[in-house]
Amino acid sequence: MLTDIIVIGAGTAGLTAAIYGQRAGKQVLLLEEGIYGGQIVNSPQIENYPGISQISGFQFAMNLHEQATALGARLETGKAVEIIEHDNEKIVRTENEEYHCGAVILATGAKNRKLGLEKEDALIGRGISYCAACDGAFYKGRVAAVVGGGNTALGDAEYLANFCKQVYLIHRRDAFRGDAGQVERLKDRKNVTLVLNSVVSELIAGQRLEQIQVQDVVTQEEQQLSVDGLFVAVGQVPENQAFAGLVELDSQGYIKAGEDCRTSAEGVYAAGDCRTKNIRQLTTAAADGAVAALAACEYVSQ
Repeated sequence: MLTDIIVIGAGTAGLTAAIYGQRAGKQVLLLEEGIYGGQIVNSPQIENYPGISQISGFQFAMNLHEQATALGARLETGKAVEIIEHDNEKIVRTENEEYHCGAVILATGAKNRKLGLEKEDALIGRGISYCAACDGAFYKGRVAAVVGGGNTALGDAEYLANFCKQVYLIHRRDAFRGDAGQVERLKDRKNVTLVLNSVVSELIAGQRLEQIQVQDVVTQEEQQLSVDGLFVAVGQVPENQAFAGLVELDSQGYIKAGEDCRTSAEGVYAAGDCRTKNIRQLTTAAADGAVAALAACEYVSQ
């Protein structure tokens, strides 16, 4: 059966694309290898989405899913392993099935790179976060630590320093990769402590994170820091290699697509965190989903 649009990934971008596609009168199939909702389902509270003062990530994802399926979008479980073009159709292959469509929207997202420590997954939402803009406000007047050495980590530390009592910025090297001016501003903040040549080696917790063990990579000495929150900013990992033969990727594996969400392949669009962009937030994911869906609708109507 030929479907108008297949959306690969059922996070915020993918579900928004399904909503806009269905409302435009097209049949949309969502393919999701895990559970719908994407990374946001792990956020205990969302307070920065316009028009919604407060909602849990799980409820936000539930609402999007219900809205998309009520409009007629189909959701099936499967990991897309290949997309090929045949005549005027696109064929999306999973490990077990084959789907035919007129246009494809890649909304595979990007996974936060984790530290790989014991208890890390269990403490997400209980002291561990990968998004200071999403969760930082919950730590007002408390102690937080940021791990990372790039612009994201520097920005997170500067943001948290505006309302946290104390912020530790931990980096495994002796110099930061991020903007030098931002580093200098952080050095001037009395409530920011730079912890260089160091890695977080252990998470100490009861029901919530209580302390982190930090090891100096030069001396091997260890210290324990009492913190309420640990913000991990060591990069993201897009999962786009399955599509590398179809669309152009940048050096980090993100799909090359601008604000119009068009990729190098005709009739294939990229939406959300999987594409090249500067800001990765719920609002930008939703915006991409709308843009990509309307472009895909126009394409299949030609």
